[in-house]
Amino acid sequence: MQEDAHLPQGRKAQKETPASAGYPGRQFVLRVTYLLTAVELTCLFMQFSVMPYLAKDLGLDSVGFGYIQTLFGVLQLLGGPIFGRFADQWGARAALTLSFLAASGFYLLLSFATNVPLLVASRIPSVFMHVLPGAQMVITDITPPADRPGALGRLGLCFGIGVILGSLFGGILNTKFGVYFPAYVAFLANSICTVVSLMCIPTNTKGTSEVKTVPSGKRPAASVFDLKEISRLLGLPGVRPVFFIKIISGLPSGLFMIMFSIISMNFFELDAAQAGYLMSYFGILQMVVQGLVIGQLTKWYSEGTLLQASIFVFSSTGLAMALMTNVFHFCLIVPGLVFSLCIMNVITDSMLTKSVPPSDTGAMLGICSSVQPLTRTVGPTIGGLLYQRFGVAAFGHLQFAVNFLLFLYLCKKDITPKAEKAP
Repeated sequence: MQEDAHLPQGRKAQKETPASAGYPGRQFVLRVTYLLTAVELTCLFMQFSVMPYLAKDLGLDSVGFGYIQTLFGVLQLLGGPIFGRFADQWGARAALTLSFLAASGFYLLLSFATNVPLLVASRIPSVFMHVLPGAQMVITDITPPADRPGALGRLGLCFGIGVILGSLFGGILNTKFGVYFPAYVAFLANSICTVVSLMCIPTNTKGTSEVKTVPSGKRPAASVFDLKEISRLLGLPGVRPVFFIKIISGLPSGLFMIMFSIISMNFFELDAAQAGYLMSYFGILQMVVQGLVIGQLTKWYSEGTLLQASIFVFSSTGLAMALMTNVFHFCLIVPGLVFSLCIMNVITDSMLTKSVPPSDTGAMLGICSSVQPLTRTVGPTIGGLLYQRFGVAAFGHLQFAVNFLLFLYLCKKDITPKAEKAP
């Protein structure tokens, strides 16, 4: 308290709880976080757009390229919970900065990947490349629970910008300057983002009232690598059913998206340019839903109601996918698919952060960030088997069945969490 008395007025404000309405820099920090996220996602999708060409230049076939992508998914899967624990112990700013440093190392190694072993080595820093979860941690810490779904939803704008600009710039830079030039640009951009994160994000986004202290006679805080702490979070009341729904509900659509490049080529008979236009259509719809729609819906309806609605729409679009026969039918289905996917992801993230104490929201978001890498890890095998044996309709039937059962479950049981208080 005596130390606070000697701080300038501006510094005193930073010591207040950021989530409070009076936190003076909250909007500035939000804008910086959105900007940093958009830049990194643009760099990531630039890398996605040029990786097939780089792998081909290095002599990798489709199987070898699949192994590289699987390695990326496994490293992200393993790193997500650890990254979240790191954020809770060292702060969201430290975690976000670590993510940009890891991304800088990733793109630097990629720029030197003149052979397959170096290309494999460039994947290693991706274990800590979690900019989107890092941004979610900052937003969760500095926004009140009532405003959290809308604030998290606006990250969809950043994702859409990353999809569109990353694919566009990746192709242009690759064509004009070579396959390694996008990696140089991404390395420079992430280096700048590292500095901006250190300068503009508060050291303690959780606020002094939520900083972990170790009372006398109690054991110290667990290690970042302590798996028991992760198990403890999953065992908290209200966490397990929501997390189960998050994994199971999005799995069928995740399998479909993993196989989408093959489906668009063989089933829809699209060329590369047409497939790119379809992906841009996805990105624009996601920007609209997450940036504009979710914030309004959360003002009118409860999180439980929105989760039920998203599961119902998921089930309906699954039935439509099972019946579609051409790309025009799919374009009609996509708005419902994007709506349900965005609502489900944002609402479950918000519900899960409210189900744990404020000091553990980073770890919870880190666990949530492992869901998509898990799908990317097991998806190619399961998705390939479904497509080969049963065709495209199998993805629709699976999505309909899984989400219809989940909808019946939600109609019978209220899983809306009650906010946890800091210990």
